[in-house]
Amino acid sequence: MIVRTGAGGPEFRIEFANVQGGEPIRFAAIHAALAGPAGSIIPSTDRTVTFGGRESLTLFPGSRAVSDPVPLAAPPLTEVAVSVYLPDEVQANTVDEIGLMPTYIAAGNQTSAESLDEAAVAGSYFWLRGLSVPTPDVDSGTIVAFGDSITEGYATTFGAHMSWPELLAVRLQKDPELSNWSVVNAGISGNRVLRTGAGESALARFTDDVLGRPGVKWVIVLESINDINFSIMPGFPRDQAATADELIAGLDQLITRAHLHGIKIAGGTVMATKGLPFYSQEGEAMRQAVNDWIRTSGRFDAVIDFDAATRDPADPLRIRPDLDPGDHVHPNDDGNRIMADTIDLDIFRTTK
Repeated sequence: MIVRTGAGGPEFRIEFANVQGGEPIRFAAIHAALAGPAGSIIPSTDRTVTFGGRESLTLFPGSRAVSDPVPLAAPPLTEVAVSVYLPDEVQANTVDEIGLMPTYIAAGNQTSAESLDEAAVAGSYFWLRGLSVPTPDVDSGTIVAFGDSITEGYATTFGAHMSWPELLAVRLQKDPELSNWSVVNAGISGNRVLRTGAGESALARFTDDVLGRPGVKWVIVLESINDINFSIMPGFPRDQAATADELIAGLDQLITRAHLHGIKIAGGTVMATKGLPFYSQEGEAMRQAVNDWIRTSGRFDAVIDFDAATRDPADPLRIRPDLDPGDHVHPNDDGNRIMADTIDLDIFRTTK
């Protein structure tokens, strides 16, 4: 599995999780190395990953595990290959089904191989939850991009690191004052604020995906569109519908919980969706109500107007045609670049 660093560091830790049900998972070997092309590694960088000094790991259902420090320098924006060997036949329990990076799967223990023999390619992360690097800089921090498929980068080019959180990480690296800041992409396609479906609801997963991450100082929230769309989608159960007031109350809870932990929180406005087959005035009214609250309530520490940045000037209820891959919801690579460029980096400079 290939994961990219944000900020760099002299070593890193890897985290795994088995939180989506199923059976215990046994890793008989875990390795990490700097990634080479096409699923290969740079052999001189290959390192054995240990957990409490042990070279194997068993993940019981509901558990998480953080590795010992891996003694390998990882520069900023560097791809790291994380290899695991499963000696038992197990159900493929994923942490991120739409990982947007290639995962290479082959038979046998090839964790230290330069390239895998007869590898199949998937697009998911299996049990891998993240990578963290230490920094001595007290002015650094982690920014969590917390959202749905738009944040995950659903319509961006596979393997190209073109989601807006990854492009934000590139911007940070170009700023000498912010190059020790990292961005965690915690987007889940189909995720909702209020109800579990595609992953736990935003309210339920906020603890693990934001509060439980090391070094978090900011979270950028871009959620609500799925709650709105599932409320107006024909044939969807009415007991799954939401109101604008309920969504606002849910977002307000995220703000309260972030502030209780000393984390600042930015609200991203919900982007236009006209052109969807089930687009309706009811759904549009909900979106406008939520966006009005995000912009004017004063509850967020910052507001990022993704809607204003990406909507079509000729028809503000749509996203710009040149940013629309055709589904009228998910911005393409250019749209994600505009979203990343819309974020005012000065808000992170003011963090104390």
